[in-house]
Amino acid sequence: MHRICFQILMMGFCLVICSPAFSEPSNERVDNSNRLLAASQIDPFQDENLDFLDEEEEADTATPRVADPLENWNRAMFEFNDRFYFWVLEPVSQGYRNVVPEMARIGIKNFFHNLGGPIRIVNCFLQGEMESTANEMARFVYNTTFGVLGFGDPAKNNPDLNPPQEDMGQTLAVYGIGDGFFVIWPFLGPSTLRDTAGMFADGFMDPLYHLDDTAASVGVKTVDIVNSTSFRIGDYESLKSSAIEPYQAFKNVYIQYRTKRINEQH
Repeated sequence: MHRICFQILMMGFCLVICSPAFSEPSNERVDNSNRLLAASQIDPFQDENLDFLDEEEEADTATPRVADPLENWNRAMFEFNDRFYFWVLEPVSQGYRNVVPEMARIGIKNFFHNLGGPIRIVNCFLQGEMESTANEMARFVYNTTFGVLGFGDPAKNNPDLNPPQEDMGQTLAVYGIGDGFFVIWPFLGPSTLRDTAGMFADGFMDPLYHLDDTAASVGVKTVDIVNSTSFRIGDYESLKSSAIEPYQAFKNVYIQYRTKRINEQH
């Protein structure tokens, strides 16, 4: 199974370079993607809707209060993830960026984003967003076919095919389930009790979860993380250096980010 998966990746890599459906993302899209690491420290999941971070002057008053009974654990995990980023993830991603051409990295990024289509489709449906469900389905089919297995992103130019991205944490919030408490996980970064439950549910719907070979699944996911990080090297460093109290700053930004996502359509 892992050989088939890697063969698909390599086939798409070769085809997408010559495909007219493939194009580089807009500057706005790249800029928003570059700020994801700042929003969630070390986060393998991709999101590109972080415009609210421009409203820094409202940060202190706009941050909802979320309990932090695990602060000692969270600070230890923040430090662990910070060192993992500087000692492992950043050097590997930097070397990867130096070797792999940008067009190929964009294609790989598009592939993994498209692979998450079923997760977004299910969550739109569970939230009762029928129009977004239909648009996500259309985007997935369109990019999978005309985008060469999703390595290209021709749907990005159609506003109707770019609905707000939904996940299970947002779905649980729509059902009235509160944050619970704030927690930071090793490698995965900041979360809440509700978002952690949602993350596991989304993970079960991830096609990579169903690979027969666990090592292959981890390997492919690692490619996703390294490739995604290669677009935003320097942003985490910049935000951390500008924060008086990094732990509290990243906590507030994450909570703002999730609140914005939950309120986006509801």
